[in-house]
Amino acid sequence: MKQLILVRHAKSSWEAPLRDYDRPLTNRGIHDAHLVSSNIGNHIPKTFLVWSSAAKRASETAMIFAQNISFPVESIVFKEDLYTFDERKLEQIIKSCPDDYDNLIVFGHNEAITNFVNKFGNTFIDNVSTSGFVNIIFDQNSWKYIENGITKKVIFPRDLN
Repeated sequence: MKQLILVRHAKSSWEAPLRDYDRPLTNRGIHDAHLVSSNIGNHIPKTFLVWSSAAKRASETAMIFAQNISFPVESIVFKEDLYTFDERKLEQIIKSCPDDYDNLIVFGHNEAITNFVNKFGNTFIDNVSTSGFVNIIFDQNSWKYIENGITKKVIFPRDLN
């Protein structure tokens, strides 16, 4: 069995004249990332691998979550190729996870996350919100063969306010 947790990066700022990759979190984004990550303890497996897009807003979100779930920040694997908005590319990356790991947490970007969740989970989600947390369980023993997962838990900031 494989368990995948997808987290969309927290709300980011468009105010500064930066390239998309370098956009930081807003104050609301920081707040929402802390809010969600402080309320997922019962839904996090004991051991897991954490991958994050290397884009600033995703990596900042991953670091906030790591802090609140007591995961060492230096253990986060920052991947350039997770800076994608294409669910097919996201799928390729997730399916490349070594099978020694049964639990994977990925911090990434929309449209890729919402489209992935709707393709692989069994609950339709119109839009995975910023700081959104989606936990999907797969009845496969290899990441490369995952399909038809069960959406076990969905938590959005609006559910916690």
